[in-house]
Amino acid sequence: DLGVRAFTIGYVGRLVEEKGIHLLLEAAARLDGDWRLRLVGSGPYWNALESLAQQLGIRDRLDRVEWVESAGMPAQYQQMDVLAIPSLTRLNWKEQFGRVITEAMSSGLPVIGSDSGAIPDVMGSAGMIVPEGDIDSLTAALRRLRDDPAERARLGQAGRARVLAHFTHAQVAAATVRVYEQLLGTPIFG
Repeated sequence: DLGVRAFTIGYVGRLVEEKGIHLLLEAAARLDGDWRLRLVGSGPYWNALESLAQQLGIRDRLDRVEWVESAGMPAQYQQMDVLAIPSLTRLNWKEQFGRVITEAMSSGLPVIGSDSGAIPDVMGSAGMIVPEGDIDSLTAALRRLRDDPAERARLGQAGRARVLAHFTHAQVAAATVRVYEQLLGTPIFG
């Protein structure tokens, strides 16, 4: 059927080693059935990733889009069934807020993220957290979301609700006011 596409695993971000994309390739390579891996981003790690995909025998399942302007990202997320953020903490780096996580969640796209840095705080219970560097857990999470459309839908809805509750401009501004009120010991407005 021309209307059915393969289960599509997405990654959006810089193509650098600390983002753990090599682990995503290894985890995806363990999946059976029809799937694709869509990388949106650029960076110095692309050649190594392409070489790894070739070694794993999955180069023909790998799609890459080098750069997309912000306004074009919702269309990218619509081409994915899950977003994976398998970041790895380094001595001099750990994952920060991760705007792509909130963008994906606001689009209703379920997210699998490692427990690096701020990822668990951003996702809360609205996504699947896996231990960083754990290919078996990442593979199991991908397999679960591939095989369970109801769970994908549930996480997509939970992610969107979380973004609306915590990460809109109004919510961030209100939280900032609360911090200042706590510091000052008095209401700012009122």
